[in-house]
Amino acid sequence: MRFGFKTLAAAMTVALTTAFVASDASADAKYTVAYLARSQRDSFAAWLANSIVKQAAKFPDITLTVFDGQSRNEVMQSNIENAVQNKFDLIIIQPYDPAIQLGPVKEAMGQGMKFVAANPKFPDDSIPYVDANPYQQGGENAKLGLKQIPQNAQVVVLMGPPGNPHSDGRREAWQKEFFDKRPDVKILDQQVANWNKDEGLRLMEDWIQAHPKIVAVISMNDNMASGAIEAVKASGGKVHPLVYGVDGTAEACLLIKDGLMTSTTLQNANDLAAKSVTMAHDILTGAKPDLHQMIQAKLYTKDNVDECIDLHKSIGDIK
Repeated sequence: MRFGFKTLAAAMTVALTTAFVASDASADAKYTVAYLARSQRDSFAAWLANSIVKQAAKFPDITLTVFDGQSRNEVMQSNIENAVQNKFDLIIIQPYDPAIQLGPVKEAMGQGMKFVAANPKFPDDSIPYVDANPYQQGGENAKLGLKQIPQNAQVVVLMGPPGNPHSDGRREAWQKEFFDKRPDVKILDQQVANWNKDEGLRLMEDWIQAHPKIVAVISMNDNMASGAIEAVKASGGKVHPLVYGVDGTAEACLLIKDGLMTSTTLQNANDLAAKSVTMAHDILTGAKPDLHQMIQAKLYTKDNVDECIDLHKSIGDIK
């Protein structure tokens, strides 16, 4: 194995509400910040959490504690409540389901808690955010698919959690930029895999049995895409389908390098973390930052994936 994700989960025992103090309090520490990660089993969420920890370490007046949401709405809500009860000065949150977490967040704001949402944002712009454009992420892949997916192809689609704006936005882009322009392409099935690699694998195993001529796997993130690829490899198939993903994770980049995955669009967790922590610090210190910030995604294929691999090498995700 050439990649090694340094997830915070490896450094702690996961309980119902897991907290990991990521930076020690120093004499200069004035502010306590909670980072509520949606999960530590999701490769992109783990990358973002690790980057948040590294960025927070650059501010000696911040002590950061990381909470693992375990991809469960009830745990996310419990983590919000715990952060409020423990009187953190600010919460940086990566929502698992923004529509469901919105209520608890607004309630906490009513009690004086400050928030920064880090990918995705909430459906309420009164909550500061740093995010990426899901339509652009999906659209970059879809435009490539127009050139690559052959006439009358049969494809399958892997979705993130129901109602998640990043999953829905990427799917909308595929619809407008590809399916509306390619009525010859048939969607054999579309299922929710909740950003989860294992769920993507299980769905793909079923699809391989039911549909022997899958030409492309259209996934709303890299984690589910990599699960689908594992299922194809395990099936012993000699012909691998085209596989599209989003996030630009280390695993996806290596799969592209090896010719097993077609493309990914990078949403750079380092950039998201740097902007999120800086915004949080500015809010705490009374500066007036732009409270609505976005980053851009970049498409990676076999032609330029070495650039993305070098990024992951520089941060230690690929050894």
